[in-house]
Amino acid sequence: MNDGRGRDPDCRRCRHLQITWQPERPYGCRAFGFRSKRLPALEVRLASGTPCLRFVARVREGASGEGGGKT
Repeated sequence: MNDGRGRDPDCRRCRHLQITWQPERPYGCRAFGFRSKRLPALEVRLASGTPCLRFVARVREGASGEGGGKT
């Protein structure tokens, strides 16, 4: 979730970000269902005046520290 400080969340860390094959609209948001030339959080800020409220941090596999890592 957003930390409440008024900054836009980092779309690159959000599970809803998608990278499209369209050069004119390379970024997309699965949560809101749109594609854009700019990062989705910026589009949301410009359209609504508020930070994106649909941000969900992406969890990387192996981030829990269990198995597969060197000791």
